[in-house]
Amino acid sequence: MQQMTTFKNSILVAGGAGFIGSHLCETLLYQGHRVICVDSFLSGRRENVEPLENHPGFTLIEQDITNPVTIRGPLDRVYNLACAASPPQYQADPTHTMMTCVVGTGHLLKLAEKTGARYLQASTSEVYGDPEAHPQREDYWGNVNCTGPRACYDEGKRAAESMCFDSLRAGNADVRVARIFNTYGPQMRPDDGRIVSNLICQALEDKPMTIYGDGMQTRSFCYVSDLVRGLMALMEVRDAPDGAVNLGNPGEFTILELAELIREMVPGTARPVFKPLPKDDPKRRQPDITRAGTLLGWSPEVPLREGLAKTIPWFATQVQAPVPRKRAAVPALAAR
Repeated sequence: MQQMTTFKNSILVAGGAGFIGSHLCETLLYQGHRVICVDSFLSGRRENVEPLENHPGFTLIEQDITNPVTIRGPLDRVYNLACAASPPQYQADPTHTMMTCVVGTGHLLKLAEKTGARYLQASTSEVYGDPEAHPQREDYWGNVNCTGPRACYDEGKRAAESMCFDSLRAGNADVRVARIFNTYGPQMRPDDGRIVSNLICQALEDKPMTIYGDGMQTRSFCYVSDLVRGLMALMEVRDAPDGAVNLGNPGEFTILELAELIREMVPGTARPVFKPLPKDDPKRRQPDITRAGTLLGWSPEVPLREGLAKTIPWFATQVQAPVPRKRAAVPALAAR
């Protein structure tokens, strides 16, 4: 007689085939949970979850969350990570991006309310817009252009947060909201348009490294394993916080510093090319993670150089890189 497998919790991960979602699915399975991955594959990749499909605790449902989600059986946790997260992806169909944030969140909140599942919303540092406060604290209301080209994502996520806290205040669901700052690591799409994937792929292919603006704008880069730990800590903290919680690495780097570090770590002679800064692109981005430390006992552990050393080899398997050659001496990157 075949012995049935017993799982700790039944957990739905919307957007589970995406970059962060696939790492979360893998970690939850490793910890002994049943995982239901829901993904439309508009920005997620099937190959991200293919290694998980033979696991007895893993179920894959191909569906867009703008349609109602129905799950048979009990459900203990819902993680909503479903939405394209890089400007080229979410701007490709801005109406669908907004609907994913608002209608999709509505469907998943109703599912959590019906099943009694605890719910975590993946929000974003983009709710702060091009911030005038630095570093960004959760009580900062942001500086968002509500009609600009990034508004479908920025305002969509802000609206989703509002829905989540309305549900929490009404006592309909146990809801937590994470504001995720720039995250990187293996399983990112090489073509997703984010700064880390862009620069690494260009360096590997010995192409000019694209720097937007003068390169002095800043970002704070969190390695994906740290971010997943933070999401899970927020989900499992006993009492739902009464506001959003920043999750990110507070180490702040200019884009030029990031590019120079990648050039140092990748053989070749990739040189920078400067292009205009996109409209509404934030000039500075750094999380204040005091709240995450106090409420969750969480802080990131992986420094940027170490994280890049884990990420670059993965990208090397994804791109057609030229045969490495000895690097010539070139001047350090500098803004023109």
